[in-house]
Amino acid sequence: MKTALRRVHLCLWLWLLGSTLLSPLALCAKENQIMGEVQFKGKTHVEKTSGVWVDGEYIGYLGELKGSKKVLLLPGEHNVIVRQDGYQDFTEQVLVQPGETKVVPVVMQKATTGPLPRVTATVKIAVNPSRAAVFMDGLFVGHVGEFEGRWHGMLVTPGEHTLRIALPGYQTFETTIKPLANQTVEIKTQLVKSSGPLTEPLVEKEASTVKPSSATRDTAAALAR
Repeated sequence: MKTALRRVHLCLWLWLLGSTLLSPLALCAKENQIMGEVQFKGKTHVEKTSGVWVDGEYIGYLGELKGSKKVLLLPGEHNVIVRQDGYQDFTEQVLVQPGETKVVPVVMQKATTGPLPRVTATVKIAVNPSRAAVFMDGLFVGHVGEFEGRWHGMLVTPGEHTLRIALPGYQTFETTIKPLANQTVEIKTQLVKSSGPLTEPLVEKEASTVKPSSATRDTAAALAR
């Protein structure tokens, strides 16, 4: 009798343990069935390095939003904006259905911008994580990986500029730089993890407005001078 009771107690304990461990997994599976996936497709390097906003929140650059970073959204209509320095904003209203995979083809169109100034300074960025977004004077100009390394950088006009680096799950880094003509400024830091979302506005322009950027990607030829 005691042996039978012990077996009952053991089975009950295992059942309770299994319920405790499996219930979060069951909830996740149920939630994934409710959510819909949005995939972004871009053919060129321009599209793949463009920043993506969903419902006003920056979520990453287009080329990385897959696998463990795939975009899962609640059913309903969502506002998507894709931004790239020197290009018009790509905007689309996406209707997400439960369990559905929605593919959004993204094509960036060149914006009308003024000519580059003859005198510039170079900004090089070495920040971890390198997938973080870079904003110069309130405009999205790319992600960190595009401005780090010997042959990469950003050309800016000499004078004062506000540089912001942001990524969901991390505290936003902000600094002011005042490069001189033909000077190279290097920014190095490690973003600090944060549990809060990116609540502050990261860009100054609206989707319907395009203004020339004071920054542009540097080239190997320019850096070699």
